[in-house]
Amino acid sequence: MANDFGPKRIVVGAHYGLRDWLSQRVTAALMALFTLVLVAQVLFGGEMGYDRWAGIFSAQWMKTLTFVVILALAYHAWVGVRDILMDYVKPVFARLSLQVFAVVWLLGCAGWAIQVLWRL
Repeated sequence: MANDFGPKRIVVGAHYGLRDWLSQRVTAALMALFTLVLVAQVLFGGEMGYDRWAGIFSAQWMKTLTFVVILALAYHAWVGVRDILMDYVKPVFARLSLQVFAVVWLLGCAGWAIQVLWRL
């Protein structure tokens, strides 16, 4: 029995939809929580200066939270950049080159941010 109805469509793509959507929401929620914690530390901590700022990040729990948020931000950015590149850059070599550049750039930025964090 032949299927004579509906368009014949070729399904393409990596099928990351739900996983990407969920990871974007989870990382965004984590970054929002971090922002609220940081704003509370700044607003209710007294006079702001270098010593106060360094003091905020000297606590081990804050360093750990910041570390996790740096990784979440890098992953959040990667998912967004990868989706944009998959949608709009059609030549495979160009897309792959841009994806490799994005990964290297994001890893470099995350590494630098973590290095700065652990120097405080």
